[in-house]
Amino acid sequence: MTSTSTHKPAWAGDDWLSRLVNQLIATPLLYRLMKQQARRVLIKTAEKNGVPWRDRVAELDTEELRASLTRITNPNLTYPDYYQVPFHAYDAGNLCWLAALEAEPATQSMALRVWKGESLTPDVAQQRLRYSFLEAIAPHLPETVQNVLDVGCSIGISTEFLHQYLQTRQSQPIETIGLDLSPQMLAVAQQRDAKEQIHQWVHGNAEATDFPDNHFDVISLQFVLHELPRHATTAIFREMRRILRPGGLLAIVDNNPKSEVIQNLPPALFILMKSTEPWSDDYYTFNVEDALNQVGLQHIETIPTDPRHRTLIARCPD
Repeated sequence: MTSTSTHKPAWAGDDWLSRLVNQLIATPLLYRLMKQQARRVLIKTAEKNGVPWRDRVAELDTEELRASLTRITNPNLTYPDYYQVPFHAYDAGNLCWLAALEAEPATQSMALRVWKGESLTPDVAQQRLRYSFLEAIAPHLPETVQNVLDVGCSIGISTEFLHQYLQTRQSQPIETIGLDLSPQMLAVAQQRDAKEQIHQWVHGNAEATDFPDNHFDVISLQFVLHELPRHATTAIFREMRRILRPGGLLAIVDNNPKSEVIQNLPPALFILMKSTEPWSDDYYTFNVEDALNQVGLQHIETIPTDPRHRTLIARCPD
């Protein structure tokens, strides 16, 4: 069994096992089969545990939702090359309706897989996943929070948990913004936000936002970095440094390369995962803490927050 002290799994990076997996993924027929199987695993996990995958997709997919796409889309946005590749078993990546409509049950399935050995409801698994992150960052939060940004917000599940948690800590209203590159994801986020708790859903590129300097007290990146090549991560960190207020907090949660669960995934699972995550090798071999410090943020600590994930906390210097 691989030691948890190893900084990355053997199936990532330049190890022989990683190269073999990458060769398999580069074979078109095998790749198509892997994508299909990865999708089946997610749906099976969800439906076996009471997540009505197909019913929820049908419920979300309305004419009103489709019509909102034009209103939420930023026509001046240029998509980065890395964002226009097959991703999560979708040929169009996150830039399609199916990815956005299935994101909610897929997220529930992901949370359930964190605690596979326990009998949890989808809601309990989701709450445990989110609160393990929020409770880790709590000691480092500014005393008063006015403006919050959730980067790579997808359909807004992370945004809602973050906003509600921070709002319970103070009486002063908080303005929370969700930012994402996918207008389809943002359309679903806006539809899910029926009570309009979130101040704004913004279609934009986190590498170059239109937000003013020194604007946000808290910025989060939740389950985003593993979806990025390292040059994009560094560019985003640089932009976060610009738009964070002095003393502001950058909070990150993502897969933990040192996790025993991740390092010891069965071959069938890590092959399926790599087939749907094109930037896995970059993420698992990237020193995130060094990258934060290099752009002028102050890395405070990295905490394993559940069997699969870690939380990284950094501060903008005063």
